[in-house]
Amino acid sequence: MKTLRFLYQLHCKKIIISTLLFSSTLVFSQTQKELVLGEQPIYKVAKTKDSIIADGKMDEPSWKNAEVRTFDYFFRRDKPADEQKTKFRMLWDDKNLYLFYEFEDSSLTARETQHDGRTYLDDCAEFFCLPIPDSLNMHFGFEVNIPKVKYDYIVLWQFHNNRSIFIPTYDPYYEVGVTYNGTLNDDTDTDKGWTMEYIIPLTAFRGFSTRDLAGKKWAFQAVRQDRNLVDDTFRSTSTLFPTYDVILDVHPPNRFGLMEFIEK
Repeated sequence: MKTLRFLYQLHCKKIIISTLLFSSTLVFSQTQKELVLGEQPIYKVAKTKDSIIADGKMDEPSWKNAEVRTFDYFFRRDKPADEQKTKFRMLWDDKNLYLFYEFEDSSLTARETQHDGRTYLDDCAEFFCLPIPDSLNMHFGFEVNIPKVKYDYIVLWQFHNNRSIFIPTYDPYYEVGVTYNGTLNDDTDTDKGWTMEYIIPLTAFRGFSTRDLAGKKWAFQAVRQDRNLVDDTFRSTSTLFPTYDVILDVHPPNRFGLMEFIEK
């Protein structure tokens, strides 16, 4: 318990990361199956030379070179209409990761307004990342809803007695841009969809090497939360990579896929 209290009280981010990595390695060896290179799907991240702006418009030329993937794995859904389409793209350069989510959505809904609040109960784009090609039981999490309210954290997955810990004191700088076609929080009409664009500085992944990335692989997962009624917090969930065990939700790091940084 002293370790848990210590983690919550830390103010120095570098100490947080080093502590988490050490404890994650110990716990992981007892509880999880590691990622094995060759078993997990790989998303190839093209490198960009463009100066990208986080405006949700995807109008820089290099986005045409980005691999397009769809979210084909659904759970927590009531009816076929809950399986709305999502497209995902990613780029990189020596300073940043660039993410682009493109959502079809017939009902744009988001109520959370507080930083580090429950954005995952809204229409929300999520990104989980572990900057190594393995599955330590920790990762960085970014969750943002349509009004650009952010929930960012470090996860200690099944840290103690199979309980996971979310540490919201991790507050990195990153940019988010949004566009949407429809009306927000109005159940009486039919909307078209929305987009979200992230720019995440590589410096946000403190404690990990982010230099000379060409050819390297990182573990990650991309997630959509899809809320369709203003007064009902039910939402369907879809993911880029399969999670297999929906009881464990979307955070099991041994179910992450891999990104591979491509130079050209």
